[in-house]
Amino acid sequence: MKKKTLKIIGMSCASCARTIEKALGSLKGVQRANVNFATGKGSVEYDEKITGPEKLKKAVSDAGYDTVSEESKEIFKIEGMSCASCARTIEGVLKKMDGVLQATVNFAAGNLTVTYDRGRVSAAEMKKEVRNIGYFLREEKKKSAGEDYDKEEKMLKKASDKVIFSFIFTIPVFILMFINLLEGGISARFPGSARLWVLIQGFLALPVVFIAGFETHRGSLKALRRGAANMNVLITLGTFAAYGYGLAALFVDVHPFFGLSAGIMAFHLLGRFLETRARGKASRAIKKLLQMEAKSARIISGGEEKEVPIEEVLIGDIMMVRPGEKIPTDGEVTEGSSAIDESMATGESMPVEKKKGDGVIGATINKQGSLKVKATRIGKDTFLSQVIKMVEEAQGTKVPIQDFADKVTGYFVPVVVSIALVTFILWMLFGPAPALSSALFAGIAVLVIACPCALGLATPTALMVGTGKGAQSGVLIRDGAAIQTMKEVTVIVLDKTGTITKGEPEVTDIIPVGEFSEKEILRIAASAENPSEHPLGEAIVSKARSEGVGIEDVDGFNAVVGHGVECKVKGKKVLVGSQKLMKKEGIEFSDLKDTLIRLEEEAKTVMLLAYDGKPEGVIAVADTLKEDSAGAIEELKKMNISPVMITGDNKRTAKAIASKVGIEKVLAEVLPDEKVSEIKSLQAEGEIVAMAGDGINDAPALKQANVGIAIGTGTDIAIESSDLTLIQGELSAIVSGVKLSRYTFATIRQNLFWAFIYNTVAIPVAALGYLNPIIAAGAMTVSSICVVLNSLRLRKKDISMATAS
Repeated sequence: MKKKTLKIIGMSCASCARTIEKALGSLKGVQRANVNFATGKGSVEYDEKITGPEKLKKAVSDAGYDTVSEESKEIFKIEGMSCASCARTIEGVLKKMDGVLQATVNFAAGNLTVTYDRGRVSAAEMKKEVRNIGYFLREEKKKSAGEDYDKEEKMLKKASDKVIFSFIFTIPVFILMFINLLEGGISARFPGSARLWVLIQGFLALPVVFIAGFETHRGSLKALRRGAANMNVLITLGTFAAYGYGLAALFVDVHPFFGLSAGIMAFHLLGRFLETRARGKASRAIKKLLQMEAKSARIISGGEEKEVPIEEVLIGDIMMVRPGEKIPTDGEVTEGSSAIDESMATGESMPVEKKKGDGVIGATINKQGSLKVKATRIGKDTFLSQVIKMVEEAQGTKVPIQDFADKVTGYFVPVVVSIALVTFILWMLFGPAPALSSALFAGIAVLVIACPCALGLATPTALMVGTGKGAQSGVLIRDGAAIQTMKEVTVIVLDKTGTITKGEPEVTDIIPVGEFSEKEILRIAASAENPSEHPLGEAIVSKARSEGVGIEDVDGFNAVVGHGVECKVKGKKVLVGSQKLMKKEGIEFSDLKDTLIRLEEEAKTVMLLAYDGKPEGVIAVADTLKEDSAGAIEELKKMNISPVMITGDNKRTAKAIASKVGIEKVLAEVLPDEKVSEIKSLQAEGEIVAMAGDGINDAPALKQANVGIAIGTGTDIAIESSDLTLIQGELSAIVSGVKLSRYTFATIRQNLFWAFIYNTVAIPVAALGYLNPIIAAGAMTVSSICVVLNSLRLRKKDISMATAS
């Protein structure tokens, strides 16, 4: 399966999004299609063996909408060419690349003109290929990272100009209309000129209704041709009815409604402009992330520093980063030490100390010393690019509560048109004179006050703001559905090592019980554990090295999952592990029962050493609790979420650790492959379970849980098994994730409530004739803007642990 995001233009309301979803979903090979009206994007998951991007675009086109072409044509300067054959070589290499549609090199001008699909290949990848054969591409014109958002700014400016244009003509129409409503009207002051004044109003309203409103009417026509209906249809019907009635005033003695038609269109365009601007604010977090990207890097090559555009940095390049500068791309410190401001990635304001061998994140700020950094990730693989991609993908998902709103919007416009028609007929039959004017007045008001947009914006705008805020705080929401599930979570299962504890165990006790000294026990145990990758084994090896104890080679090493290791040291069988392992091998440590109990009650993990079939020693290892673990668990309890600790440790050690942080329920002696069964058991008891773990070793359990939370991932955020990814390793990040999810879902519910209540109340009021259609058009605009503004309130919510509730 492959995922693709389409930028769609031409949508005017949630009904349009629903129509496109159906068109994409009906394609063979498409497994899932979500269209987000708020972002103007469609997210499609499809089988690339059956369908492809062109078929997806055609489906959107057939539905009456357009997709923004991902084809890009660019001109590059080429450095290093010496003859025409160089030009042919470059052309040949580029044409073989997937996604390059056309490549032409002009040797005389030293230029490359290339047309390529940005969805399949990037400028950086083309530069890399050309660089690999000994040439260099330089961009003729530097494009900003936020090019898509620059286009949105231009579209916003165009919408603003259209609003100004419409009101330039609408205001004079209003003035004439109100003068005419005064006693006697215009015709009383200028006898015989009534038809002239009607014509003037008609001419003034014409550019508003037919020029400024052209795109609205075109959208209506497209919708009607395919048997669908959207917000544009309601506005077109309303303005055409009012304008047509105005034309009738030229021939019969009725009140001209030209001002009404111009007013409806002008306020509709104003509403669309304000709504678009507000939606732009909702996506501000993504814009900020894009703006954070470094534009250039200082590369050390041949002992000299050379500044190059960030697109030309390659993996392995050594970059010089001075104090106050941004780290150009993800990398590893090869020389120097400094404090790095990683707040853009983790939300933590305190700088993080970095030294040789430490990883650093691109776009973070070097606060103190100079660093040399080796680039390890570039382009779309960087942490920042992954965050942006994840946030955009999350915004393309749906929250289950939205399903009902989607069904409503599918029938909304036809129902509203029917109500307007019934309203018109009833007013014609039972309304006061003049019946036709009153009937049109009420019918048009029903058409223009109805607002499917508020329903369509309710969920996507809240999701946009919530995911954006999360990205700035180190909380990444992968799937919108998790937001709804999180509010229902009753139990959170916490993996002990690395989640509650630091995952950096240290040897605390070495107790000889046979012929060997402490040093010899440490030597044998470290030799046995050296090939192991288990944290407890690494702690023993680390202790041996710190005390200068030699580590010997072993034979026949075997890791007994969940129990320990076995091998041969100098031809003798060595066992290092749990009591279960020793019992299995028939080796008794019963004389040490009191000692083992004491160590376990001190929250230490006990490892036993047997050499040549005899008990020889006890090694106790303790893992330090994270500073915020107890506080975070207390906050989770306040949020009515019961914490459960899961660990492979024995029950006594596990309970000792759990009691220190306030956890009552413990699942101990659980082997790695048994975690899924434990999650299933909790779910069978009726619990809604969230599971927090490292996202890699705990992947099956995270998948099984109702909500999977990968914690402490650092720059490795592309973890498919998690619904929430927390960059920080602190337990308080879980509290932030829960709070963000709950705040976001609460906002979605508020938005949907407002949208439903507005339409439920407004349509009957309009049908009863209590609303002027112009006021109705304004109210429709306000309803959409209220939903967006309510979503924007999420940006000010505090999701830190200190205020968890």
